[in-house]
Amino acid sequence: MSEAASARSRHSSPAAVPLGPLEPMLRAWLPRQRWFAGKGRAITRLRLVSAVELLPPGSTPGLLHLLVGVDCADGTADCYQLLLGVRPAPLPPGLAPALIGRAEHGPYAGHAVYEGLGDPRLAALLLERLRAPGSHGPLRFDRDPDAPIPADPAPRPLSGEQTNSSLIYGDSHILKVFRRVWPGTNPDLELPRALASAGCTRVPAPVAWYEAELPAGPSGGPGGGRRTAEPLTLGVLQPYLRGSEDGWQLALRRLAAGADFTAEAHALGRATAEVHSALASALPTVALGPAQAARLAAGMTARLAATVREVPALQPFEAGLRGAFDALAASRGTGVPAQRIHGDLHLGQTLRTADGSWALIDFEGEPARPLADRRRPEPAVRDIAGMLRSFDYAARSHRPFAPAWADACRAAFCEGYARTTGRDPREDPVLLRAYETDKAVYEARYESRHRPDWLHVPMAAIRRLAERERPARRMPHPSPPPPGSAAPHPHPKPPRRPLA
Repeated sequence: MSEAASARSRHSSPAAVPLGPLEPMLRAWLPRQRWFAGKGRAITRLRLVSAVELLPPGSTPGLLHLLVGVDCADGTADCYQLLLGVRPAPLPPGLAPALIGRAEHGPYAGHAVYEGLGDPRLAALLLERLRAPGSHGPLRFDRDPDAPIPADPAPRPLSGEQTNSSLIYGDSHILKVFRRVWPGTNPDLELPRALASAGCTRVPAPVAWYEAELPAGPSGGPGGGRRTAEPLTLGVLQPYLRGSEDGWQLALRRLAAGADFTAEAHALGRATAEVHSALASALPTVALGPAQAARLAAGMTARLAATVREVPALQPFEAGLRGAFDALAASRGTGVPAQRIHGDLHLGQTLRTADGSWALIDFEGEPARPLADRRRPEPAVRDIAGMLRSFDYAARSHRPFAPAWADACRAAFCEGYARTTGRDPREDPVLLRAYETDKAVYEARYESRHRPDWLHVPMAAIRRLAERERPARRMPHPSPPPPGSAAPHPHPKPPRRPLA
């Protein structure tokens, strides 16, 4: 029997691999991870949801797949996917930075426990599981039988700030490993597959993926009840695009060189429209009515109120900002179509390919939002507002501030979008203003929490958007960026290239 087949035939239950010996080290390690959503909140309990040994017991190294529930003092609860390597201590020098801790007792006593994705041998094993579909305990590996996956490509982790973890295999594929997981299909698997079925080539079809099928608890989530919960999407493998350029970095380089970006913005508008049209044809759409418009506006108003409490600088503008949401509620929806969308679109979620075309990536949506919200149809203008804010963000990274560059890009993007759909997004000013305002409020909270030196960037938009009537000119740049730096995007991510 091959090692893969042997490993597939055995798995460990939570009772066989208790979390107890690992809990102290995980309690200290989790809050330090970029993808951990509970920063600043006290952890009250760690719960073992699932444990699977992906290699036979006693293998060196071992690979332990965990789903761990994290309960915090404020009442929030999340589930995280961990892939832990296990080796006799001490670790080889190359793996030392990945160390989580050393087990003092239990089945791994005397062994070092570390981040398994940083170990090339274990990262290669994960790809092998995807090449050979099947079940391994609660884990299910699946793939597109018509898409080739090469054997034994050298893996390497994608560095930089991410809300998940990614591995690049050779120069052919990239695997996104979701860290914070929920029951239900992740949009980053669901939407690219739907787009492929619609014949859209702007987004690649997943090559392989893996999920967890767990019993459902009383609330329908993972927890040991008798009913079966929806599968949890754990990872998606896609082709890797060679020679592509990250849209955010490309825009910053053009700004630094004093170069025009309107042709690229126009083409990006057309690409976005193609994706929206394909999603609308592949998945159900609805029309906004009074109840839906009121719900959207209420959600935006609630997010504003919460952010004002957290970011006092917004207080003088709260009434004006709320006016944009009141106008949306008063519009009663007016039959605006709602559909599945990207949900977190900005320049950092785009790639310009080697042939000069644009691709859209990372369809997960805003990771902080509940999965059910991210899968709900919304007006396509939400994605458009995100991209318009991204052009403004780029322009404000430039010294001096380049408002004409941003205005030209915003206009070109909308014109490119209209060229494909026949409708200019600016023809829905109430809806567009509401979504731009909601995005700017989100940015203000993000910068206040993570990069207070850049709070001035969304605050400039806050001042403009708070006016009842859109001003003819932009507000002046409130303060220059720190010397020698360029504005990071509100969702900093390293370039990802999921095409071939």
